[in-house]
Amino acid sequence: MIIKKEFTFTAEKKPRPLHIYLPDNYETSKDRYPVMYFFDGHNLFTNEDATYGKSWGMKDFMQWWPKDMIIVGIECGHGEGERLSEYLPYPAEYGKFAELKPLGDETFKWIIEEIKPMIDKEYRTYDNRQCTAIGGSSMGGLMALYGATHYNDVFSKGACISSSIGICMTYIMNELYRNPVDPDTRIYLSWGTKEARGLDNIWAEDTTSQTYRYHAKIAKKLEKEGAAVRMISQVGGGHCEADWEKLVPDFMHFLWMM
Repeated sequence: MIIKKEFTFTAEKKPRPLHIYLPDNYETSKDRYPVMYFFDGHNLFTNEDATYGKSWGMKDFMQWWPKDMIIVGIECGHGEGERLSEYLPYPAEYGKFAELKPLGDETFKWIIEEIKPMIDKEYRTYDNRQCTAIGGSSMGGLMALYGATHYNDVFSKGACISSSIGICMTYIMNELYRNPVDPDTRIYLSWGTKEARGLDNIWAEDTTSQTYRYHAKIAKKLEKEGAAVRMISQVGGGHCEADWEKLVPDFMHFLWMM
């Protein structure tokens, strides 16, 4: 069951709909469920709602996956520059992103102070950090990493897919050194070999690109603190929903079943 719920992003006073997946047995059971929050929620479940006509297929995946849970997709702003600003947790270090106002922390305060309490009140959830995760791709992947580290007391798991980490690596590493994560943390880091610049062979696993080095640096720091990290270079993977959909079984299993 997919529920679309209107919600307002307080910092900007603009509508940001929620796309909420409930297990098929939700109405007939009395169970409580873990919750995973995702950025770009309109791209999760149906092709009709997806920006480019292709979703992650999360609804179909959840129909056969053995673990029942609630998925909350948070839609971004679709105006010029809105998504980039809302999904930028630090000042960007270069390029066009440096001109953006970083509203990422405001976005997370909104999620933690308004969206999560509403979800926990209106639906039968387990509201503890062990049962709460965050995920996203591209700028949403950057946000998922920020949430799982900066707000590690809320989120114990993060799916960081094709994350736009290169635009603020200095801030990311400073964050990791200032705020060590709880050892009971699981972080999934992935990127496609088609995304990694300078690769001669996009059909082989990436262990040499700058993208690889950035992810390896983050993974090494997290693992030093005792966190579980899975780092995947998706062979032949690009920066698109069709390839991110292929990773859904892998990151969901790593985060929730291992």
